[in-house]
Parts: sequence; C-alpha cells; structure tokens
Amino acid sequence: MDAKLVARLRAETGAGVMDCKKALEESRGDFEKAKAILENNAAAIAKKKSERSANQGLIECYCHGGKIGVLLELACETDFVAKNEEFKNLAHDLAMQVVSMNPKNIEELFSGAYIKDESLTIKKLIEQTVGKIGENIQVKRFIRYELGEEIK
Repeated sequence: MDAKLVARLRAETGAGVMDCKKALEESRGDFEKAKAILENNAAAIAKKKSERSANQGLIECYCHGGKIGVLLELACETDFVAKNEEFKNLAHDLAMQVVSMNPKNIEELFSGAYIKDESLTIKKLIEQTVGKIGENIQVKRFIRYELGEEIK
C-alpha cells in the first residue's frame, strides 16, 4: 500500500494508520471508497459506544464578538478524555456551531452542516471523534444568549 495515500487518508479522516491501511486494502486502493469505509466504521463504533455511561466531560463557553454567548456541556466516559486536546477542540467547535446556527435543540444541532466543513454534519463530526478517541461522547445540553434577546 502506498504510504503517501495512507498518510493522506489519515490526515483527512483522523483514523489510525492501521485502520487507514486496512480500508485502502479493502477498497483496493480507491481513496474515496476507503474514506467511506472509515466513515461507516466510525458510525458503527459511535453506535456501539453510545450506550456507555458518559458522566465526565467539560463545560465549554464561547463568546462571539461580545454579542452572542454559548455554554455547552460535552460529556465523555473518563476524565482522561475530558482533558484530551481533541475533545476540548470538539467542545469549542460545537459551541461555535451553536453560535452560528442557533439550533433550537440537540437534534437540530446534530443535523446541521459543520461550519468548518460543510460536507460533514455535526452528528458525523462527533461520530468521527468517537472513532478516534474510542469513548462515548454526548452533547448533554447547551444554552445560547444573544445581546438584547428576551429569555423565554
């Protein structure tokens, strides 16, 4: 298997080297098929792990221009993962997403296109992160404040 192709697939998906190599072998070197295989694997892993308890995590706060703010609770299984840089980045990106799209609930947030890569939904982004980190990740709740907006 071409090492450059494995490296490219790893860079685009964040999957492990062996997973990328295996997906490329399974797809007979077809990059797009290998990428799809990894996405399906991430979704299967996320589904399998979704029943695990997620009682650790963090509260992310994000304020955009002093006018819109979000508090978001992102949960995982262990405190170790809650301190992981990738997990922290996901929490930050999700808070930015809430500022951007103003979803009414978690389901609406999950169905939205990711602001940094519109080919991904938020659900797929979280599934990919679950596949990389190997733990259940859940958005527990969020609240969005906008200057001058009445609270209902």
